[in-house]
Amino acid sequence: MSANYTKTFEELEAVASKFWPSELSEIESKLSIIPLLLKTQDQFISIISVETPDLENLFTIIEASSFPANLFLKHLVILADFGGEMLQRVSAEFGTLFPSDELHYLWHGEPRTYKFCALPKKKFSNKELKIDGKELLNNHHLDDLQKDAIALLLFGSAYSDEDQEVASTLAKCEIGEYFGKTDELTTFIKQRYIWVSRITGGATSNSLGQIAQRFVAAYISEHLGLENVEIKTGGRLPNVTHTDSATGRMTAFDIVVTDGTKYVAIEVGFQVTTNSVIERKSGQARARYEQVERAGHKIAYVLDGAGNFQRETALRIICSYSHCTVAFSRSELNVLCQFLREQF
Repeated sequence: MSANYTKTFEELEAVASKFWPSELSEIESKLSIIPLLLKTQDQFISIISVETPDLENLFTIIEASSFPANLFLKHLVILADFGGEMLQRVSAEFGTLFPSDELHYLWHGEPRTYKFCALPKKKFSNKELKIDGKELLNNHHLDDLQKDAIALLLFGSAYSDEDQEVASTLAKCEIGEYFGKTDELTTFIKQRYIWVSRITGGATSNSLGQIAQRFVAAYISEHLGLENVEIKTGGRLPNVTHTDSATGRMTAFDIVVTDGTKYVAIEVGFQVTTNSVIERKSGQARARYEQVERAGHKIAYVLDGAGNFQRETALRIICSYSHCTVAFSRSELNVLCQFLREQF
């Protein structure tokens, strides 16, 4: 092993980012809004828990707060499980659902009427409501279309007209029932987000891992400076197979760099919260390293994240069976690029 490119656990930790570098933060937030919603959950609860006499007063509270109106609306969309497709359905069937352009509902048992401000002239969509991933990075003031959506999501289930189709369509829009009931509201919201987090957790972790892989591949492509090499995500090395596969199934690596003759595999691992992925990689590290060497190739690792460094034993094993080990930063990825240049 080359002393120039391999690191001990201590050397790797000394140059590690531990948490998402700034260049990935924006990409992450576009693909995963759950961490943002969980982070702002208590602020959302504090606004929606305020006792107000009517919707107009709620709108005034939202406008007076520092809480972005589009983020407030996104919370309601997630809590009601009433996403873009259902909102578009309401727009498409608005004339049937609300022939008077009004939402009749009950507030603390008293009949109320909300006159839609923007519907039906405007249509619901994630883009128009500014609640898609990209727009959630920007703070937006409350507009009429967002007011219409908030009213619908809060009180749709309390629609007082005797129309079973309407009642069925809007059954999930029940959060307004908890107004003024702080404890019940908090319990409802917390339980809802536990459910949402469980459903999206695996997908979110997957997405974040793919972000890191794509970023590394793109960085190498931009900075390597070699025209005769190909950079593949999910690539394979000749004569390197799963050690437990009787069929000789070839092993897929996160990234493979090759000039058609020489090959370098790169595994990327960035975990802010601890999980078992790094343990699996460490369990494979020795056998993979030995296979890769026998086949005349090289293997490198990009390892970072506070969660990974909590698994010290696993990281030590990987560091021992790698031709190049770097952390996740531009300076460290430059080291990886230099290692690759020496191979080709």
